[in-house]
Amino acid sequence: MTASALPHSAHGSSELLQRARSDPAYTAFLTLRIGFTVLPILMGVDKFTNKLVNWESYLAPWIVDASPIGAHQIMLIVGVIEIVAGVAVAIKPRYAAYVVAAWLGGIIVNLLTYPGFYDVALRDFGLMLAALTLGGLASVYDPAWHRHSGTDSTVA
Repeated sequence: MTASALPHSAHGSSELLQRARSDPAYTAFLTLRIGFTVLPILMGVDKFTNKLVNWESYLAPWIVDASPIGAHQIMLIVGVIEIVAGVAVAIKPRYAAYVVAAWLGGIIVNLLTYPGFYDVALRDFGLMLAALTLGGLASVYDPAWHRHSGTDSTVA
């Protein structure tokens, strides 16, 4: 069963709600899609303001030491990547969910390489599992992109 997660008809929102009520897996897909769209965008934006937390404190010292730029600049780049990841999940969760899962894997490695953030690494492992789950659900509810060739080939 492959169907678009966002109906395009005039009755799209009522169809969406009806489908979410009748199909728990679809509800899980929508919930994860919304979460992995909104949260990376918010966290990415906060990398520029540090209103929620000082993000540089989560960056392993060895990464800063190995980088030609400072911790603040690294976190600005991280913020841009997270914003792009959130937008990508909104557009095509079938593929972007695995990018987010890989990104979370990188964050976990960062957090495990120095003491003090093992609890956050464990939380991010749970988020990585959720991103992988979104990818699996998206294989059902988000149609694949198909390449269109310039010529039609028919078999006689």
